[in-house]
Amino acid sequence: MQVLSNARNLARVLGSRTILFNSNQLYLSSLIQSPSSSLQCQLHSDASSGINGSCYYPMPLHSIYPMISRTFFSTEAGTVNSNPTEAVKELYDDMLQSVNVKRTMPPNASLWSMIGNCKNREDIKLLFNVLQNLRRLRLSNLRIHSNFNCNLCQQVAKTCACVGAIDFGKKALWLHNVYGLTPSVASAHHLLSYAKAHNDAKLMVEVMRLLKRNNLPLQAGTADIVFSICYNTNDWELISKYSKRFMKAGVKLRQTTFGTWMEFAIRRGDTESLENIEKLRSESMKQHSLTTGFACAKGLLLERKPEDAAALIQALNETLSDGRKQSITVEVEKLVNEWPSEVLKHQKEEDKKALAASLKSDIPTMVASLLNIGLARDVKLEDLTKNEILS
Repeated sequence: MQVLSNARNLARVLGSRTILFNSNQLYLSSLIQSPSSSLQCQLHSDASSGINGSCYYPMPLHSIYPMISRTFFSTEAGTVNSNPTEAVKELYDDMLQSVNVKRTMPPNASLWSMIGNCKNREDIKLLFNVLQNLRRLRLSNLRIHSNFNCNLCQQVAKTCACVGAIDFGKKALWLHNVYGLTPSVASAHHLLSYAKAHNDAKLMVEVMRLLKRNNLPLQAGTADIVFSICYNTNDWELISKYSKRFMKAGVKLRQTTFGTWMEFAIRRGDTESLENIEKLRSESMKQHSLTTGFACAKGLLLERKPEDAAALIQALNETLSDGRKQSITVEVEKLVNEWPSEVLKHQKEEDKKALAASLKSDIPTMVASLLNIGLARDVKLEDLTKNEILS
């Protein structure tokens, strides 16, 4: 009898060390609060009773996930041959000792410290192993069914993006997962920001698909990142597809998102799309931004209305503060020196000659109108006349 009891105990210990990867099974972990007050999330939950909690944000979500520059991410961290860092391995061993041998929960600070110290893919593997073991202990011993709190889950997704372990980051977006992670659109934004930094439209599509499959609501910040990726990768079909999805979901787009969308349309010389986008923009906001205003001015140039384009730029100038009025000259210079070449590249061969001739005539007319009202004084037209593509 004693032998049978020992065998059962040994099987229980060994079983607790087994790593499971079936993401279709529902295992929920308890809430673990962040030790930092700056990361606290307001929760409506009772950890002792095992009631699932929800969280709300006292500040806009986009403040949590600012656009991340390409240099923010490590391109070497996710190498296959890398080993776990010493600090993470030590924390991993200590927590497994606590969970699998002592059958007690390790300090909350240990998990947060492990997340903060992850530097490569091997560290992330250990982190997810720990998360799964913690979830099992909470569920089986403490009968607590709640997931980890939303801030911790977002930090896990952010860390995965930082070290380039994107496949693990995607696991954080599954509604039913074995790690006790609560999926959220904020976690998705970290992966989308990684995609933006690496011009990875394929990853963006995968993340958007995960959002849809797991019923995660789209937000204005989501559109901002997605539209930027489409613009940077020059994928008009993709931005058209997702714009319909955001519109259908009732997402109120930001001024910056409209700017990216309209600039993309006018870069292609697509005045019909520009008009439709402008109609949507004007329904939700009264004033133009610098980007949307100049996109419309370029559209007027394509319609052979240089005086109207100048009038629009004048009206836009009146809405700017004195400190930003110099931006008008900068944008006019871009219109003169850069935009004609861009828009002509997207035209059919048989249409290029006529469009080049109209731009070569109408842009100087617009600039002259601006000079008459005291704007764009420093703009020089020499580059326009020398532009070979307009010849």
